[in-house]
Amino acid sequence: MAKGKILIVDDERSIRSTFKEILEFEGYTVEVAENGKQGLDLAQQNSFDLIFSDIKMPEMDGIELLTALQEAEVETPVIMISGHGNIETAVECIRKGAFDFIEKPFELNRVLVSTKNALDKKSLVQQTKILKKKVASKNQMIGQSEAIERVRQMIDKVAPTEARVLITGENGTGKEVVARLIHEQSQRSQMPMVEVNCAAIPSELIESELFGHMKGSFTGAVKDRAGKFEQADGGTLFLDEIGDMSLAAQTKVLRALQENEITRVGSDKTIKVNVRILAATNKNLSKEIEAGRFREDLYHRLNVIPINVPRLDDRKEDIPLLVNFFNQQICAEQGWALKQFDDNAITALQQRTWPGNIRELRNVVERLIILSGNRITKQDVEMFA
Repeated sequence: MAKGKILIVDDERSIRSTFKEILEFEGYTVEVAENGKQGLDLAQQNSFDLIFSDIKMPEMDGIELLTALQEAEVETPVIMISGHGNIETAVECIRKGAFDFIEKPFELNRVLVSTKNALDKKSLVQQTKILKKKVASKNQMIGQSEAIERVRQMIDKVAPTEARVLITGENGTGKEVVARLIHEQSQRSQMPMVEVNCAAIPSELIESELFGHMKGSFTGAVKDRAGKFEQADGGTLFLDEIGDMSLAAQTKVLRALQENEITRVGSDKTIKVNVRILAATNKNLSKEIEAGRFREDLYHRLNVIPINVPRLDDRKEDIPLLVNFFNQQICAEQGWALKQFDDNAITALQQRTWPGNIRELRNVVERLIILSGNRITKQDVEMFA
């Protein structure tokens, strides 16, 4: 089985033949081109995993080929080869986007190592793209109801700004999806979005989780550790279920927001941080303030832009679209053919109440897909939902 498809572009027949022989012996599939123009045509017509290109060639040299490949949006890594190599030439090639530079006469081991590294990088880039697509597919706001359109419009307005956002709504409505969409559409999208579930962390550990700690600052602190604020530096920090955060931690979060700096547990040294805060809660924070469980000054710091995510019961007209989306997603994950939902099955789902909101609907759709036949009916909904 071939390990990868490689194109050799060189005007010297002996070099093309030598490269082809070496790489085919190692299990690669190899094609050759005797000049830059021919190489460009082949690269645009075929899918190569790696291109080797000589620099000195008539008509179109290697640097021109590299530029033309980039303009044609051919993302195949290119390794430049030259018998007239020097440091300046190598630097120029790398600066213009080449993966590597190899001098003639070349060493066999050097060629094989560079080939493997280039193919490993291409594989990693492809895997990253696949993962990003998978993540993007999960971070979609499905629906056309007025209620969800209002949320979508708010996201579009607030995402490009640096404003803090407080996302409210019942459990399962999609508050995390809203936070992720805000981050993805923000100017910080290339930096990390770090999530903290304040309800899942014991109150005695929340400060360490948020602000980090120094070795020996408490039992179990065996080494220095950066907290979530530091990890999110330059990006976005999403404080989920912030209504469950202890008052002590709230005080420190307020200070961090006021001064843009934090202090690790067990340290007296302040650390500057640059984070955008998104927070979410299923609680009524006004009532929590009245009960003395939430700081009013922190609430006003967080609630610059409020976004309320509607209940599924308030947007039942979106259920057909949501069912279709979950059907495609779940069947793709399982490798199954798409199931068919009868109109009366959709109507039956719309007539139910959904205390668990979107999360509950997805679970029900998954259950129906697994337990029902290829065509899902009203009777299936009554039996399994």
